[in-house]
Amino acid sequence: MNLLKQAIIEKGKALSDEVLKVDAFLNHQIDPVLMEQIGKEFAERFQREGITKILTIESSGIAPAVMAGLQLHVPVVFARKRKSLTLVDNLLIAKVHSFTKGETNEISVSKDYLLDEDVVLVLDDFLANGQAALGLVDIVKQAGSTLAGVGSVIEKGFQPGGDMLREQGIRVESLAIIDSLANKQISFREE
Repeated sequence: MNLLKQAIIEKGKALSDEVLKVDAFLNHQIDPVLMEQIGKEFAERFQREGITKILTIESSGIAPAVMAGLQLHVPVVFARKRKSLTLVDNLLIAKVHSFTKGETNEISVSKDYLLDEDVVLVLDDFLANGQAALGLVDIVKQAGSTLAGVGSVIEKGFQPGGDMLREQGIRVESLAIIDSLANKQISFREE
């Protein structure tokens, strides 16, 4: 997706060999025009899968997931990282470790919103070590739903998450795959 790659080059910052900062357009300030195009791209890639729900994790996955949901005409469910007074019973729960934040969170989704007849697309902003995706896939399995695949806006191809999911037979669609952030230079995997 050339528009996304252009935004990464122009507005992204490689903070180290492992950390890419894209808060200017994706996970702090959101570029709605870019998000609309991201939603269209995911919808196009998964349009034949019979998706009935999109599952993401709060908060950075919500914008691309909502845009894809708008294009596919399906609801978006997001896993919560924090406990809520209104979300206490009948939960699907998984543990997720965040490399960027250096913490493990228990994520939860109400069983009311993922049903065994659902076909679910898991979407998130980044795919790096794969922990968030694995947690969301686990929740899909707990619900008895069918997993259509995992979509990531940006995949860090030099980290193991994408390969780990693919080795499990999970369809992974990443809109931009970063091959390296060495010397704070962003390089993309050629398609």
